Amino acid sequence: MKRTASPITAKYLQNAAVFYLERYASSAEGLRRVLRRRVSKARLLDAPVMDNVDEAIEAVVQKFVSAGLLDDRAFAQTKARSLHRRGLSGRLTRQRLQVAGVGREDVDKAMEALDDELGTAPAERELQAALAFARRRRLGPWRMKDREANKPRDLASMARAGFAYELARKVIEARDPESLDEI
Repeated sequence: MKRTASPITAKYLQNAAVFYLERYASSAEGLRRVLRRRVSKARLLDAPVMDNVDEAIEAVVQKFVSAGLLDDRAFAQTKARSLHRRGLSGRLTRQRLQVAGVGREDVDKAMEALDDELGTAPAERELQAALAFARRRRLGPWRMKDREANKPRDLASMARAGFAYELARKVIEARDPESLDEI
């Protein structure tokens, strides 16, 4: 039995946008991608699609932006704060925000706002994130056994997370978690 899809109309696009935004935070570009994906799926299922669907998608996105329901800067700040708490490096945080469709200027403002919120300089913020990452993944001083044997693996994990080698080395080579306060 072949699946069917609803016809793509302006009302359908608006309802899909509301449905999506009720569940997920998004950037304007992120919502555009979601709506375009819906249209693509409908086309694959041979559902009727309105002629000017790209303009309709843009109109829906602009409507939500002007209503204040889509705010790239607020989305970027919230996402940056969340990623920092999880222990992601500044480099990886910037990359994830750009992949989410946030513009470079909004990413820069979000990172500055994160520093202001934490009351830190970017280097201190990076150290806090590295410590959170190592603690969460039980690397370096949080590893209970075979620390020396797993040192290259721990450094590689920190590097994949986007941390600079020197910072990763300091964290991984620390004697114990308390000695990291001196860094």
